[in-house]
Amino acid sequence: MTREPLRSAGLPLAVGALLALLTGGRRSPAARSVAVPTIAGMGEAAGAGAALFDLAELEPEPPAPPRWAEVLGVFDLETTGVDPATARIVTASVALLDEQGTVVERHDWITDPGVEIPAGAAAVHGIDTARARRFGRAPAQVVPEILAAIATLFDRGIPLVVYNAPYDLTLLAAEAERLGLPPLPQPAPVIDPLVLDKAVDRYRKGKRTLTAAAAEYGVDLSDAHDAAADAIAAGRLAQAIARRHAAELDVTAAELHERQVAWCGEQAARFQEYMRATRDPAFTTSGAWPRR
Repeated sequence: MTREPLRSAGLPLAVGALLALLTGGRRSPAARSVAVPTIAGMGEAAGAGAALFDLAELEPEPPAPPRWAEVLGVFDLETTGVDPATARIVTASVALLDEQGTVVERHDWITDPGVEIPAGAAAVHGIDTARARRFGRAPAQVVPEILAAIATLFDRGIPLVVYNAPYDLTLLAAEAERLGLPPLPQPAPVIDPLVLDKAVDRYRKGKRTLTAAAAEYGVDLSDAHDAAADAIAAGRLAQAIARRHAAELDVTAAELHERQVAWCGEQAARFQEYMRATRDPAFTTSGAWPRR
């Protein structure tokens, strides 16, 4: 007596559910789909009676980006030099991005810094002394407007993205002091993609410039060292980092600000240790953040 093979239309679904349990909903990069035979087809030719399941259906949705990344203010300066205590503002930009990285507000400035712009600095950002004198306004007019634009963002509860924040915010404070203006109160919350990137991807090799980081995260930066282009790219970079590392960065903007204070201190300490061990035993650097 022979028995008819057991046929069950629901078995592939049951096996699929079992796979989901075994994989935790994760997809193996080596196998995007798997063939699961029905009982009826187990004794037949290879492939006959098989049901094909796409394991992509088992992959969970990526976590939503943190709330702090939804609306961001952005800020950048182009200047006469690298020392924030003595360099002067040449151009500045403050803008506002929505959750898609679209610019919804933007304010740009060019100043006549009152000093010669070194050729090296002009080669970087494209503004020489003659152009600054022709089109720029006096720092006494521009700096208060920059301070007010940033203060307005903080008053609205919007985080401010600044790539390598201690440079720009320290320089802005020095300009304010030079003009006898009150600086910003302790600026917060600030988002610094340089600090974030080093924290969430510490061991990645290569440069950590804005241009390099933008390339790593797929952010367009077609006009580097233009204040507006750099500010906007830094904001979009912060959003890209937030998407890639959503679980690690899923805190409030205020909490993230405090974490960056600690992270920057740790990063500076490691850099100082490296420099003392490899180049200069007396090397020192500051880990103060977001302003020095």
